Amino acid sequence: MTSTWLITGAGGMLGTDLMDRLTADGEQVVGLTRADLDITDPDAVHDAVAKHRPNVIVNCAAWTAVDDAETQEADALRINGHGPRNLAAACAETGAKLLQVSTDYVFAGDADSPYAEDAPTAPRSAYGRTKLAGEQAVLSALPDTGYVVRTAWLYGAGGGNFVRTMIKLESVKDTLDVVDDQRGQPTWTVDLADRLVRLGRSALHGVAPAGIYHGTSIGETTWFDLAREIFGLLGADTGRVRPTTSGAYLRPAPRPSYSVLGHGRWAAAGVQPIRDWREALHEAFPAMLMAERP
Repeated sequence: MTSTWLITGAGGMLGTDLMDRLTADGEQVVGLTRADLDITDPDAVHDAVAKHRPNVIVNCAAWTAVDDAETQEADALRINGHGPRNLAAACAETGAKLLQVSTDYVFAGDADSPYAEDAPTAPRSAYGRTKLAGEQAVLSALPDTGYVVRTAWLYGAGGGNFVRTMIKLESVKDTLDVVDDQRGQPTWTVDLADRLVRLGRSALHGVAPAGIYHGTSIGETTWFDLAREIFGLLGADTGRVRPTTSGAYLRPAPRPSYSVLGHGRWAAAGVQPIRDWREALHEAFPAMLMAERP
């Protein structure tokens, strides 16, 4: 039986890769950009879902301006919290599965071992609070058909991100000071899109239990070591990248010092976790380089 997928935020970095993956697989897919659908409008969401009758919705629409959310939390909450609530309400009416993309920022970021999917949440930023509100809305309204996929440190060819920034700066800066006291898991949007598709299919077949999954690469690194890896792939002198601390770059929203997520729940869905971050980066790099230096 053919399924229909609906992707919100389809014009973003992750949404673009997800659309490409589903289209390549021959799936029936409807992509709605921010201009096509305002997820904060419950009537518009209801009408879009009623029109397209998707079996699976993947919500890639989000307020991602982490620092701006500190002074505009109500605006961020409308997109990150109320938007998923509206989508969940529409899914409750039609029976569609909902995959909500979330973030490591729902945690305090002060752990010393990977956060399990059921670890206590304690967001320290407005962005984290609004994303947690979206998670709670989905899981509350859709206890049997709602899925939350937390991710972190995303990069891809279709948007601005750390990897593209390092490629750009390598050609114009003699040296770069990069934070070495934040640990996380660089994650290629192509890999995350693959796992979202696999999870959605598993859910449609009644295998994947509803709830929380962590969609990040295996392994961990710091921004400093990631930058050195990128310089190495460029054939540049990695010694030009120098370590510094978060205190050198004070920003409105606190950054988690530890954003490493565990991947224990994928086994229940019959899906393998995303591969090691370094392997993925090496495969992604030609496309990243082409995007930044066409």
